[in-house]
Amino acid sequence: MTARPGFHLAIPVDDLDRARGFYGGVLGLDEGRSSEAWVDWNFYGHQVVTHQVPSVAERSQSNPVDGRDVPVPHFGLILTPDEFHELAGRLRDAGTEFVIEPYLRFEGEPGEQWTMFLRDPAGNALEFKAFRDESQLFAP
Repeated sequence: MTARPGFHLAIPVDDLDRARGFYGGVLGLDEGRSSEAWVDWNFYGHQVVTHQVPSVAERSQSNPVDGRDVPVPHFGLILTPDEFHELAGRLRDAGTEFVIEPYLRFEGEPGEQWTMFLRDPAGNALEFKAFRDESQLFAP
């Protein structure tokens, strides 16, 4: 895997305790600095910050991809296949309701990948994926 620069992403949440339960408890991320209004998360070496806001707007837009309605906007990570399946199992064990259940997308085609979509307690959409061959990440 090629080394990549880290990213920083700040997302709105309406309840920091629920965010802690999801990001820290379900996803198993380490908590970094925090205040009464925000929490830093170690998102696989990247910095994701949950900022508490009074309300979170409904997120219901989607685009069709491979016959499924993919939520837009969304963010996530590219994991190894082993990491992907371990996380999928942890999410299932936690009773996570998937927007799109884990499945193999574009099977036998360039860019073949495992993918899954879910929402955090504030409604932010996340995608986790794993390529069988990561050199296909930007395949045409």
